[in-house]
Amino acid sequence: MNRTIEYSIDELYAGKTVKDFLITMGYSTQNLTDLKKAEDGIFHNGKRAYVTEILNVGDMVTVNIHDNHSSEKIPPVQMDIEVVYEDEDLIIINKPVDMPTHPSMNNYENTMANGLAYYFASKGEKFVFRSINRLDRNTTGLVLVAKNAVSGAMLSRQVREGTIKKEYVAIAQGIIDDQTKSLVCKGLAVGNDDNHFTIDAPIARVDGSTIERVVDERGERAVTHVTILDRRDNMTLVSCDLETGRTHQIRVHMAYIGHPLLGDGLYNPDNTDMRRQALHCRRLAFTQPLTGEKIDVMVPLPEDMEVVLMYK
Repeated sequence: MNRTIEYSIDELYAGKTVKDFLITMGYSTQNLTDLKKAEDGIFHNGKRAYVTEILNVGDMVTVNIHDNHSSEKIPPVQMDIEVVYEDEDLIIINKPVDMPTHPSMNNYENTMANGLAYYFASKGEKFVFRSINRLDRNTTGLVLVAKNAVSGAMLSRQVREGTIKKEYVAIAQGIIDDQTKSLVCKGLAVGNDDNHFTIDAPIARVDGSTIERVVDERGERAVTHVTILDRRDNMTLVSCDLETGRTHQIRVHMAYIGHPLLGDGLYNPDNTDMRRQALHCRRLAFTQPLTGEKIDVMVPLPEDMEVVLMYK
């Protein structure tokens, strides 16, 4: 994939070097290294630039990004991929249930990455898989993928800085009420008002397991902000905003307060209301890294969660 970005220098950036300007724009050190190696990577006023050159008001800096190879270990496989949003720098997919995000052992040709490889190959475009967020195989919803190395670095920086908003919707077992919220105030979790509370409880890996996690003071800090959306028939529909991004964070935190997710075979094994954990990433909101546009994408609940809410 090829991408050209042009910048007009104003008073704010006059006097900076090309390198300092591009770093201010969000380019990583690796981006700059790759661009310097390319014959047409960086131009200053129409001429190939040294990154030490000083910029003046009215100057033009042009960056040419080339991705001329594809992820060799991700074979293209034709499958249904729901593209929710796409531009020159990124693509957002609404991932269905029972689809791994990326290849792993025993999952080489059935992942979202394989479907995207086919999607771009069918358009004659190279594709390197750069997933910015990842969902468990049986968690549905929005996955953000960068289409070039520069947007990938900039979006990853937004993740580290916590400026990409991700909203998850989950169906928890049982009715979450004031008594429940008061019980979670153990120094690890705190309650707020009637419909909002925060779980602040560190998460660690269970000894002897590579997958299972548990609330444990030895773990890393994990913070989940919960909003109650609805209560019905011994279940609670909640919206979860993650302040941190630990493995299985929502699933572990909800089980910790006594309200594991419906269908969660790992943390709620006796529940049979759903065939998979009732968890869906329904919203992504962030800044387009190269244009500055505000992007806010939302998708509805998947059918299996809607059915449970309607008929349980």
